[in-house]
Amino acid sequence: MAAATEDQVQAAAQSRVPSSRPFSAFERMVAWRYLRSRRKEAFISVIAGFSFIGIMLGVATLIIVMAVMNGFRTELISRILGMNGHIIVQPLDGPLTNYAELATKFSAVPGVTMAIPMVEGQVLAQGYGDASTGALVRGVRPDDLSKLKSISEHIQSGDLVGFASGSGVAIGSRMAEQLGIRVGGTITLTSPNGDVTPMGMNPRVKAYTVSAIFEIGMSEYDATIIFMPLEEAQLYFNAEGLVQSIEIFAEHPDAVDALRKPIEDAAGRQIFITDWRDRNKTFFSALEVERNVMFMILTLIVLVAALNIISGLIMLVKDKGSDIAILRTMGATSGSVMRIFFMTGAAIGVAGTIAGVLLGVVVCLNIESIRQFFSWVSGTTLFNPELYFLSQLPADMNADETIAVVIMAIALSFLATIFPAWRASRLDPVQALRYE
Repeated sequence: MAAATEDQVQAAAQSRVPSSRPFSAFERMVAWRYLRSRRKEAFISVIAGFSFIGIMLGVATLIIVMAVMNGFRTELISRILGMNGHIIVQPLDGPLTNYAELATKFSAVPGVTMAIPMVEGQVLAQGYGDASTGALVRGVRPDDLSKLKSISEHIQSGDLVGFASGSGVAIGSRMAEQLGIRVGGTITLTSPNGDVTPMGMNPRVKAYTVSAIFEIGMSEYDATIIFMPLEEAQLYFNAEGLVQSIEIFAEHPDAVDALRKPIEDAAGRQIFITDWRDRNKTFFSALEVERNVMFMILTLIVLVAALNIISGLIMLVKDKGSDIAILRTMGATSGSVMRIFFMTGAAIGVAGTIAGVLLGVVVCLNIESIRQFFSWVSGTTLFNPELYFLSQLPADMNADETIAVVIMAIALSFLATIFPAWRASRLDPVQALRYE
């Protein structure tokens, strides 16, 4: 019988391979088989397990940290902008005496919700005994304070009736605790700018009744802000008939640039305009830098886990040298072998990423309960509001950021599998069988 030609032998070998299509059922079956551990492959399975756990924890940590930082930023912006105007108007051509007329004009500008004339001044606040603290007095009209929901809807005790009558002030809850003051109590304010006498400037000292105590949840404001009726503040700070600025609240704080020209036209005089971004630029820039740096640092966790995939697959390739040789002699192409090991490593990365997303979402949804639990276990206050400004730990998951984390983790996992899979596809069947 004539000897079989080389093409006939190759055709016979190809016929023994179930399918040569890319990512066929045969390739998936072999890849899945390599993911399951046997006793002699226990060490390789341990490496794969650590890779899975590393990617899961890395993805979860990234999602949690980014969500918490987004939550901090959102809460700080909402609380800061709830207390302060989005646009601040100050005069350039003289005292701001027609503030009531200008506030009405500014309120009529489309996109503006309200305009509040304001007088501000630094004082020393004293309560019972020797307790004292520095404070910022803000003089506003009673109707404007009622419209300021960050205050009127967060009255802890008392009410704004005494404030509206012009005989009382509203203070923050932390200031009330520091000074030992309750509603109906007396707070003494001392200003360095008092009456001018032949002997020089005398400090002005005056006592006021506390009619309301508010708590907005931001310790810096709850401990330092005092609201006083506008007319009384004008008398106290020697600013009769005028205000220092008008704070404008916009319907959309991120679109304040579009309001600059209409506000200038409504003013009808020379004014200087600043917005909330200018006044808090350094603070929010620092938050953004910290957020980006944290993302870069935590990405290294996923990268290390991906490197574990490389080491695990290289060991798996060396251990499966005879299997690769048999597959090649049966007719499997080098591309088929490469795809088998690629799917083996990629499965670890994809599964770890999915598990990390689920873990991150669960933690973010229960972040405050988790904080309280660890505070109870440790007996300390985690994220003390006196240091971190907020009384609760917020978490705001961003869909775009979460998708970016998932894509980054899967991409690193796929890149980590390419080299070991390529090494497996280049393995010489004869040498692999010789060294087995």
